[in-house]
Amino acid sequence: MNARGISVFYGANDPKAAIAEVRPPVGSKVAVAQFEIIRKLRLLDLTALKNVQMRGSIFDVDFARRLERAQFLKSLSNRITQPVMPDHEPFEYLATQAIADFLATESSVPIDGIIFPSVQVAGDVLNVVLFHKAARVEAMEIPSGTEIRARTGQSTAEGWEVDYSVFEEVPPRPKVDEEKEKSPGWPDFDAMPALTGERVDSDLREPSLRVKPDSVSVHHVEGVVFKTDEYQVRRSRWEKDDRSPF
Repeated sequence: MNARGISVFYGANDPKAAIAEVRPPVGSKVAVAQFEIIRKLRLLDLTALKNVQMRGSIFDVDFARRLERAQFLKSLSNRITQPVMPDHEPFEYLATQAIADFLATESSVPIDGIIFPSVQVAGDVLNVVLFHKAARVEAMEIPSGTEIRARTGQSTAEGWEVDYSVFEEVPPRPKVDEEKEKSPGWPDFDAMPALTGERVDSDLREPSLRVKPDSVSVHHVEGVVFKTDEYQVRRSRWEKDDRSPF
C-alpha cells in the first residue's frame, strides 16, 4: 500500500495473523503488540464491496459506466489481497500503491485507511492499513531524563533463560522552590525545550493509535504450517484420430 519511504501502519485483528502477514523465516523473532484507536477514523471496508450490486436499465446511457465502476469495486479486494512473490514486489505493488495514494489524497470522501481480508490466514481475519496521515502512534509518557535498559534473557544455573524485560530508571522528583512558587506570572524558562536542548516535535499529524505496553510479546518462530486444499492431477493418454478432443 505504500511506496518506498512513505510510512503507513499495518495491523490485523488477530495476533497470529499479524505474525503470518510479515512472513517471518524460521528462527526469527517477531514482536507483537496491541494498539488502541484513540480518535475517530474513516476506513474503507473492502469486504463489504464484494456485495456491490448495480441495478438499472440497459437503455440508460449512464448504466454501463456505473456497472463498470461497481465491477471495479468488487474486484478491488481481490487485487489488493492477491499474493505477490518477494522478487516481484517492486512492480506488482505499483497498482495497489496508486489506488491507496488516490484514496488517501484525491478522493472526494477522504478516508484514513482500508480494511481488507488477510491473504495469509483463511477465515474471517481482517487486516487494516492506516495511511501516512493517520499512522502516527502516540508517544509514551516517559519523564525527561529517564534511563531505559532492556534485556532478552539471563544466565542461570540451568543455562540461558529467555526473559524479555524493560527497566525504566526515572530521575528523582525536583524539590519545590517555595519562593519561586510565590512569584506570580513568570514562565518557567528552564523547562522550555528550546533552552534545555530537547527535541521539538515537528510532526503535525494527530496521533491515531496508542500502544499498550503490557501487551507486547516476542514470538520465536520455530516452524511454519500451511493449510492447503489438495487437488489431484489426472493424466490420460489415447491414440490420436479424427475424434480426438484436441
